[in-house]
Amino acid sequence: MHASPNRLCRVVWKILHEGVRFIEHGREVGPREKKQRAQMLARALRKLGYEVTITPLNQLTAKPAV
Repeated sequence: MHASPNRLCRVVWKILHEGVRFIEHGREVGPREKKQRAQMLARALRKLGYEVTITPLNQLTAKPAV
């Protein structure tokens, strides 16, 4: 959801006049969104002439079962 212009003005005023620190907390991204973003970025790199392989980090660090 996007902030209204009034809300943005109030936040900026508080930051400038009251010295309030503003830390933006983005929304959490789920596994589906992460996969879609990775695929979109890989397509963009392929269009630029790169060879791309997507490998999730958890597969690289997982220990094989003994």
